[in-house]
Amino acid sequence: MDWIFNDERPIYLQIADKIIERIVSGAYPAGSELPSVRDLAAEASVNPNTVQRAVGELQARGMVHTKSTAGSTVTDDAALICSVRDDLADKVIKTAVERLSALSYSSADAEKKIVKFLRRKESENS
Repeated sequence: MDWIFNDERPIYLQIADKIIERIVSGAYPAGSELPSVRDLAAEASVNPNTVQRAVGELQARGMVHTKSTAGSTVTDDAALICSVRDDLADKVIKTAVERLSALSYSSADAEKKIVKFLRRKESENS
């Protein structure tokens, strides 16, 4: 995954979001160990303290558990992971619908456009 940051939000929050994306997508399965702070920092080209702050944010959200010397582990709470995944999907859908509405698509036309797009992607992947 590319680590591309913007100036709109603190980098540690962007790192936390990217790790959450990896958790909900299954790249970091429930109950698995996260890569070390140093490894994530090297991968993202940031200071380890920034990643440590992101991990602290993930702990506060209940997405990871950290033991002082054993590193961090993804939560095994499948309901929490599913809920976070659904929330992220809702945000993506909301943005898409708002942008289509700005292009003067009605709800019905936006739905048709999205369904057509999904069918085309499915056929490309088959």
